[in-house]
Amino acid sequence: MDKGNERDQVREVYLRAWKKYLDQAPLAGIEEQVIDVILAHPEYHALLSDRERAMRFEPDPLAGEENPFLHMGLHLAIREQISVDRPPGIRRTYRQLLIHIGDAHEVEHRMMSCLAEALWEASQNRQDAADRNYLACLEQLAH
Repeated sequence: MDKGNERDQVREVYLRAWKKYLDQAPLAGIEEQVIDVILAHPEYHALLSDRERAMRFEPDPLAGEENPFLHMGLHLAIREQISVDRPPGIRRTYRQLLIHIGDAHEVEHRMMSCLAEALWEASQNRQDAADRNYLACLEQLAH
């Protein structure tokens, strides 16, 4: 499968969940988690409400645009890591940050910066460094 098809499939998950939510249709599986993340990001609602625009959207990082699908995906990844405590200790770190910061959404954003850096390192074929640095970054956040 090429990257364009993968990208489209991921976007379909968000668009389908958002449409079901707006139509007050029952959500299934991961759709409830997706909606929770979408609701925390009202700045993405207009994009998600315009299927054609969402499917062709390409962020311009030079103009300061972020990729909303990547952003929401990182939220979901952090939540999954916390739920299964992988890497080991991430749930404890999350709880410490939540006590210190007091806002779950802000905690996820801080953790996401560490995850994004680790993903970039892994993409550069530096998986060992990515894993080590990810955990170190998370620990720094907690202290």
